[in-house]
Amino acid sequence: MSRLYFPATERNRESIWKVLRPWLRSGGRYLEVASGSGEHLAYFARQPEGQEVHWIPSDPQPEHRLSIADWCQGLTQVAPPLAIDCRQPDWGVERLDGILAINMVHIAPWPATLGLLATAARLLNPQGWLFLYGAYFCDDVETAPSNLAFDQSLRHQNPEWGVRRLEDLTQAALEVGLALVQRVAMPANNLSLRLVPFAAGRTQAQTSE
Repeated sequence: MSRLYFPATERNRESIWKVLRPWLRSGGRYLEVASGSGEHLAYFARQPEGQEVHWIPSDPQPEHRLSIADWCQGLTQVAPPLAIDCRQPDWGVERLDGILAINMVHIAPWPATLGLLATAARLLNPQGWLFLYGAYFCDDVETAPSNLAFDQSLRHQNPEWGVRRLEDLTQAALEVGLALVQRVAMPANNLSLRLVPFAAGRTQAQTSE
C-alpha cells in the first residue's frame, strides 16, 4: 500500500469542504495542485456533490502521486495524478472551472505561488475560481502566536518557505488578473480564499466568518 497519512487532513477536511462545496458546478473540471497524500481530494470526491464533478489531482513528488492514486482508487470521476510543478507554465491541462491549493503557499518557494497565480489566471474559465487554504499574516488582524511559531518552524526547515502576507498575495494576484473576492476565517487561525478572474468578480475582497 502506497498511502501516506497527513494528520492535519482529518482535522480540517470537513471545514474546508463546507466552504468549497457551494462553489462546485455539476459536470465541472477541478484541478488540485500540490495534492500531497491525496486524502483531501479523496474525501471531497466521495461526498455527494463531489461525485458529480471531475477531479484532477497533481503533485510534483512521485511518492505523493502514488499515495494519491491509492487513496483515489475506484473513484471513476478522479483522473490519474499529474506531475505539476507550479513554477513551470505548462501543466498539461486545458480550461478549468476551479483550481485548489491546500496548504501549499507556505510550504513552497514564493516563485511557486507566483506561478500558481499566473497559470490559474490563464487556465480558469470566466466564471472559474482559485481556492487557497492555509495560514497568512494579515495587516488587519493581530497575528496569532501559533502562526508566528509556525512561520519560524517552516523557515528553519527551508528558508524559501514561510507564512505569507495576505496583502502580498493579493497584489501578486491583481498583477496577473485575479481578484480576491472571498475570505473566510477557518479553525486554527487559517484562512480560505477565493480568487476569480476580473471579468467574473470585483477587485475588493468580501470577508465571511
